[in-house]
Amino acid sequence: MKRNYPSGHEERGKNTMRVNCGNSNQAEPIRVLVTGAAGQIAYSLLYSIAKGDVFGKDQPIILVLLDITPMLPVLDGVVMELQDCALPLLRDVIPTDKVEVAFKDLDAAILVGSMPRKEGMERKDLLKANVAIFKTQGEALEKYARKTVKVLVVGNPANTNCLIASKSAPSIPKENFSCLTRLDHNRARSQVAMRVGVSSDNVKNVIIWGNHSSTQYPDVHHAVVNHHGKEMAAFDAVNDESWLKGDFISTVQQRGAAVIKARKLSSAMSAAKAICDHMRDIWFGTPDGEWVSMGVYSSGNSYGVDDDLMYSFPVKIKNKTWKVVDGLAINDFSRGKMDATATELVDERDTALTFLGA
Repeated sequence: MKRNYPSGHEERGKNTMRVNCGNSNQAEPIRVLVTGAAGQIAYSLLYSIAKGDVFGKDQPIILVLLDITPMLPVLDGVVMELQDCALPLLRDVIPTDKVEVAFKDLDAAILVGSMPRKEGMERKDLLKANVAIFKTQGEALEKYARKTVKVLVVGNPANTNCLIASKSAPSIPKENFSCLTRLDHNRARSQVAMRVGVSSDNVKNVIIWGNHSSTQYPDVHHAVVNHHGKEMAAFDAVNDESWLKGDFISTVQQRGAAVIKARKLSSAMSAAKAICDHMRDIWFGTPDGEWVSMGVYSSGNSYGVDDDLMYSFPVKIKNKTWKVVDGLAINDFSRGKMDATATELVDERDTALTFLGA
């Protein structure tokens, strides 16, 4: 299959990749963008996407890798490694530093790259730097991507970055944007499983409410554990309310910092796994009777969360469309924590919007 490549592809010519499509009965390739593609999360992520773990075992992929200009030589090395994996679904890899190349005709965009917080940096300065990045990327989505594109924002502060990107792409439905709280969801699920002594697939319907930050609220009031073949409420299975309302919550909230302290690097393998879980559920839906957590646009929910935020809710997904699980009972303990993380998001949003307007 011969392709015409946009400008910006040829200039990286020595290590770009073209593969014949082979079986003509296969689906048309989808274009998937990963930003921050020379970073460590992307390095853990790209292989899983390219081998079919996310979008399906019969779905050919064109991978588009965006990073800043100084990282292009590193991207060449990533392309070489993807070539050397000899993955049959991977039709092409396009490394670039140009948004007009990166965002063209996208089916999925995974926005990993962001400005990290540096020592001594004020929070408002971090927000200002990331507003500029995600405004540019939102405008590129608006101008070049398909209107059906599914956008996942990973780069922190993920919720507010996602909101800024969506506001900068007004013709793409807000429902097409989400941010990653699946890593927190997986952490919560794993903590409960370890405490009870079961595998993590025996724990379902934990919830992460709010911001992907230390104010997030990991909630197991509605979670269920399969314990020795019997389904029971997580609170009953754990049988330690003080842990569930104390160390469990703080462990999940502070897990990213704990990983950094131990590794001297932020979570990469677990973040990549969570990205795969998140996008696969968007593509193929959630199992019957189960929900997952993701940061989505808040509009008219039953939990009293302000509109116009990207807030993490429990969602069910069908036909690539998410729906908030409404009507769950919320006690006073949960209400206080849900409101606290919403307050932080309102503050972030309002600060970010002043920069967006400027």
